[in-house]
Amino acid sequence: MEFLSNTVVLSRMQFALTAIFHMLWPVLTTGLGIYLVIVEAIWLKTRNPDYYYHARFWSKLYVLNFGIGVATGIPMEFQFGTNWAPFSEAVGNFFGSVIGFEASWAFMLEAAFLGIMVFGWERVNPIIHFLATIFVALGANLSTFWILTANSWMQTPAGVELIDGEYIVLDYFQAILNPFMAVSVSHMFLATLETSLFVIGGISAWYIFNKRNEAFFSKAFKIVLAVAIAVAPLQIYVGHLSGEQVYHRQPTKMAAMEALWDTVPAGQPADWSLVAIPNEKAEANDWEIKVPNALGYILELKPNLSEPVQGLKEYKPEDRPHMVGLIYYAFRIMIAIGFFFAGLMFLTVIQWLRGKLSPDNINQQRWLLAGWIFAAPLGYIAVESGWIVRCVGRQPWIVYNQIRTVDAASNLPPGNVLTSLTGFAVTYTLLFFTALYFGSRIIRRGPRLDLPVPGVETKPAVDTKPGQFIPDERPVEAKQ
Repeated sequence: MEFLSNTVVLSRMQFALTAIFHMLWPVLTTGLGIYLVIVEAIWLKTRNPDYYYHARFWSKLYVLNFGIGVATGIPMEFQFGTNWAPFSEAVGNFFGSVIGFEASWAFMLEAAFLGIMVFGWERVNPIIHFLATIFVALGANLSTFWILTANSWMQTPAGVELIDGEYIVLDYFQAILNPFMAVSVSHMFLATLETSLFVIGGISAWYIFNKRNEAFFSKAFKIVLAVAIAVAPLQIYVGHLSGEQVYHRQPTKMAAMEALWDTVPAGQPADWSLVAIPNEKAEANDWEIKVPNALGYILELKPNLSEPVQGLKEYKPEDRPHMVGLIYYAFRIMIAIGFFFAGLMFLTVIQWLRGKLSPDNINQQRWLLAGWIFAAPLGYIAVESGWIVRCVGRQPWIVYNQIRTVDAASNLPPGNVLTSLTGFAVTYTLLFFTALYFGSRIIRRGPRLDLPVPGVETKPAVDTKPGQFIPDERPVEAKQ
C-alpha cells in the first residue's frame, strides 16, 4: 500500500473526507433556511397556526445541521494552513480574503441571528423574528456564494498576477467574477435548494404514508412541490450551462467525464457514452454503450460540433486527471438524479392537478409517496457526485493550469497525516451516527402542535394517536 507513505495522497484523502462529510450539513441548511422564510411568511400573512408549527418543527432540523456543519467546517479550512501551506502562501492574497469574507459576512450573520430565530418566538415582535429568519437564510446562502467563488477561481483563475511566487490581486472584481463563478454559484444554489426540497418532501411523505398528521404535512408537501416546479427543470438547464463551460475551458475534465480517449475533430458527429468501463492503463474503454451523435446535441444542440472534443490521449499522463472511472460515473449519477427529480416532480404535479393530493385522499397515492421517500437522500448523493467531478476532474492541478497539486501540499511526515486522517475518520463516523440518532428522534416525535401561538391563546387537545395534538384555535372571546 504505497499511498500510506505518500504525503500528497494522504493529504488529498484527508481533505476529500472532511469536505465530503462537511458538505452533508450546509447543503440542507442553505435550502431549509429559504423554506423557513416561506412558511413563516405564510404564517404572518394568514395567521394559520399550522405554518407556525411548521416553522418550529423544521427549525429543529436546521439547528442540528447547523451545529454539525460548524463543527466540521472549521477543521476543513484549517487544512489550508496545515496540509496545504504552499498553496495558501501562493494564493492567500485572494483565496484567503474570500474565505475570510465567508466567515465574517456569511457565517457570522447566520450565527448572530440564529438565536433569535430559535428562541425568540415569544420574546420578540413577530416581524423582528421574521427578519431574523431572513438573515439566517441570507447568511447560509452567502456561504455558498463565497465558497463557490473561491472554488471557481481555482477552476478559472482571473484578476491576478504571479509575482515572486505569489498571486497578487490586480482586480478583485475580475477575480471574484471569474468565468466559472456565475454558473457555479447558481448551480450550487439550486442544488442545495433542490436537495432541501426533496428532503422536506420526503419526510412529509413519510408522515403521510404512515398516516400521521396527513393534513398538516400535506401543506408542507404542496409548498415543496410548488417551488420544485421551477427549481427542478431550472437546475437541469444550469447544469447544461456548467457542462458547456467545462467543454470550452477544461478539455481534460470533459474528456474524463466522457471517458473519451481519442479526439473527435470539429465538424464531425460525436457519440455520447451511456455506460462504459474505462481502462486507464490501456487508454481505452473495455466495454461501452454509445448513443450516436448525442454528445453533439448535448453540448451544442446539433450533431456536428463546431469545436473538437479533445481526447485524453492528447495530453501526457501527468497532465490529465486519473480515476477516470470515478469521474465518469459520478457525472452520470448526478445527471440521473437530476432527471429523476424532474420526473418525480412532473408526475406529482399531474396528480395535484387531478385533485389527488387533497388531505382526504393524498394518503391513497402510496406509490407517489414512496417515490418521495426514496428521493429524500438522493440530493446529497448528487451534490457529492458533482463535487467529485468538479475537484477530481480538475487534477493534476489545484489551480487549473497554474499550480500542480503535488506542489501545493505541505512537506509533512506521512505518519502524521495518516494519524490525523484516521482521527477524522473515527470522529466523523461518530458524528454521523449521532446526527442520524438525533435527526430520527426529531422526526419520530413529530411536530409539537400544543405549543402556544404568539397572539393566539391555544388549548391542546389529544387526538387518537399518541403524541398528536390539535390546538384549540377558537378566539379568546369564544373560550371565555
